[in-house]
Amino acid sequence: MSPQRKDLRIVIMGCPGAGKGTQAKRLCERFGLAHLSTGDLLRAEISNGTSLGRKVEDYLRRGSLVPDEIMVELTCAKLDAVEGGWLLDGFPRTLPQAQELQAFLVSNGRKLDMVLALELKEGVVIRRLTSRWSCPSCGEVFNLLTRPPASAGKCDRCSAPLAQRPDDAEATVRRRLMVYEDLTRPLVAYYRGENLYEEVDADRSMDEVSSAVAALIEGTVLARK
Repeated sequence: MSPQRKDLRIVIMGCPGAGKGTQAKRLCERFGLAHLSTGDLLRAEISNGTSLGRKVEDYLRRGSLVPDEIMVELTCAKLDAVEGGWLLDGFPRTLPQAQELQAFLVSNGRKLDMVLALELKEGVVIRRLTSRWSCPSCGEVFNLLTRPPASAGKCDRCSAPLAQRPDDAEATVRRRLMVYEDLTRPLVAYYRGENLYEEVDADRSMDEVSSAVAALIEGTVLARK
């Protein structure tokens, strides 16, 4: 489908397992937006060996969160270089980051159009993530709910035994959800106060979620433009 608009500015949020990456890519294709994933930006800085990348790598090696000021510097520099609309994926993650983003946009005569949250109940997230298994040999990923291997416990591609990543163990998933909730609760309140926050039920097929998200954008943001 050809892009409909190029001047949308959207933040997408979603807990682990909500399908945020998939929906972000589909949104960008549909509306002609630049996809700015902070995870990708950080990995690029590290891979390129920049001074910022070395700082980031040090924090990640120690298992620490990258400080707000570094995330703001990196993200706003990339936004400055984008012509047209964009979708932010992974930023902001804290209230100070959201406030700095707002200040940056105001200083450039811009504004956010929507903060989109993909919502899933805790039980659904746990079921989705604990059902993921991957192949340590070739990297193929399976899901016992949506894409099970042809032979139980074996990779379809190379027949190696499948394993579950530590991140997908139930105890770890519960901890990740607690961290996500603690970080995003102030963000939700902030963006509700700015009348920008919208939720979409992500407990549906990818196509159904994509349709719901597109209809929401077309019926709210684009209707105002």
